[in-house]
Amino acid sequence: MDPWATRLSGNCKASPQALLCCPGSSIGMMLSKKLGVKNGKKIKNRANRNTKANKISPYLPPEAEEGNVEYKLKLVNPTQYRFEHLVTQMKWRLQEGRGEAVYQIGVEDNGMLVGLSDDDLKASLKTLRRMAEKVGADITVLREREVDYGYDVSKKIAEVLVRRVPDNQQFLDLRVAVLGNVDAGKSTLLGVLTQGELDNGRGRARLNLFRHLHEIQTGRTSSISFEILGFNSKGEVVNYSGSRTAEEICESSSKMITFIDLAGHHKYLKTTIFGLTSYCPDFAMVVVGANTGIAGTTREHLGLAMALKVPIFIVVSKVDLCARSTVERTVRQLERFLKLPGCNKVPVVVSSTDDAVTAAQKFAQSPSITPIFTVSSVSGHSLDLLKVFFNILPPLSNSKEQEELMQQLTEFQVDEIYTVPEVGTVVGGTLYSGICREGERLVVGPTDQGDFLDLTVCSIQRNRSACRVLRAGQAATLALGSFDRSLLRKGMVMVSPEMEPTICWLFEAEIVLLFHAKTFRKGFQVTVHVGNVRQTAVVEALKGKEELRTGEKAVVRFRFIKHPEYLKVGAKLLFREGVTKGIGHVTYLQSVSPSQLRL
Repeated sequence: MDPWATRLSGNCKASPQALLCCPGSSIGMMLSKKLGVKNGKKIKNRANRNTKANKISPYLPPEAEEGNVEYKLKLVNPTQYRFEHLVTQMKWRLQEGRGEAVYQIGVEDNGMLVGLSDDDLKASLKTLRRMAEKVGADITVLREREVDYGYDVSKKIAEVLVRRVPDNQQFLDLRVAVLGNVDAGKSTLLGVLTQGELDNGRGRARLNLFRHLHEIQTGRTSSISFEILGFNSKGEVVNYSGSRTAEEICESSSKMITFIDLAGHHKYLKTTIFGLTSYCPDFAMVVVGANTGIAGTTREHLGLAMALKVPIFIVVSKVDLCARSTVERTVRQLERFLKLPGCNKVPVVVSSTDDAVTAAQKFAQSPSITPIFTVSSVSGHSLDLLKVFFNILPPLSNSKEQEELMQQLTEFQVDEIYTVPEVGTVVGGTLYSGICREGERLVVGPTDQGDFLDLTVCSIQRNRSACRVLRAGQAATLALGSFDRSLLRKGMVMVSPEMEPTICWLFEAEIVLLFHAKTFRKGFQVTVHVGNVRQTAVVEALKGKEELRTGEKAVVRFRFIKHPEYLKVGAKLLFREGVTKGIGHVTYLQSVSPSQLRL
């Protein structure tokens, strides 16, 4: 019995216990040891006895009707009617995975791993390739292993990734926030991944990422920058090494990873928080220097990502500078930190391609699993494993959730504002809901007076490439033509006029005070972060309490100081002032319409 087989499926709900069904897998054994789950040991022993008895096959969780994972025992010479049915089924799985699907060949619907002979497996893969061509997709064999039940004929199972060929720029786009202490090697790692060339050990790879002269001079990121890494329908890397422009990368890619490079220095913490709250990253990559371990702002960045419930994975960089014992000590330090009661994570060290595929599939499904990579931007150590991980990493939201968001009215968050010669005013941000098209009429606000102003979207660009239609969850820049830039600011929203947006000065939030030196009480002023909104607010009242201390919860009423904002009930909230920090969510808005505000 092959230990890899029992963790093939991307379909199960990936509780740590579910991963323990693979007796010999490196990830399964690590999780079993770390969690000490007795049930997992029972499964392991039972599986071993059954293998010796040579009668019962290993198995996966039963196939789910929803999701992008399909089990197929055999696809040998199907009839025309059967073939058309299989193609329709593949379209459904691709839709569920937003352009990606995973096929397990040699597996029955109940999850039993039966396996196929070499001839049957080749014929099945040939049929699968024909099906993919019919729907405009390519296939990539991720893993192929033998299952041994003691029979004379060896049988194999295969895991195959099916990915649509890019069409009209509607590629799958995942956003990854890059966090970590200053000098951990974040920008250098991104430079190596996106440029396709290793670093020279003196920071050459990061030069293309910097936006300001002082960043080049100091080597430290102070602003938010975006870098892209593409994968084509066959799973091959598409970056600047083979493409001269971002447009070429977009045209060749079926899947895009957009890295949000955030500042590591403590004095740029507000910029880092804005990047985490405003740009809605799907995942967070925390870079830790092997030579320094958890130092500086690393703990703070990890805490912020966990507080905002962004799934995290860790990359230990600069392993070429350290002895193996030093790297192992840093990994052990990370494992201890992640297992603390406040984190409750299950760290998993990725050391092979097999581990990288499994980690990518399970990571997006289980909030507790935290993959750890050890890489070098100079020698290239394990960078291939990181690329495999990004290639397989599935989106967090399924097609149904995406469809529901697209059916709502248009709401675009304004995160950046530019003036481009011969284009005019341009805003950058994320489309939270609805669909935005060229020529669409929207309203933007609120202004300092609480008004919403009419405007027209002249053109749209995604990843520096022209795009006609923008869908919910996608980030883009919108050209507004001659619209006066001075009327815009970060934190505004552009919404459909039909929405009749309301604004608020006062709002209430249920909070947890993470840290405060003394007591938190009425009259205290904090900087509040809610999505792309960042403004100073004063504490008007604490419901049922006179004061708060570190670790306590309460419902707090805040009032914005400078101008009203557009908020939503349920939105995540993070506030800070000096060493004071707290998190929570908005529970009530004292809403007013712009017309009421003018009265």
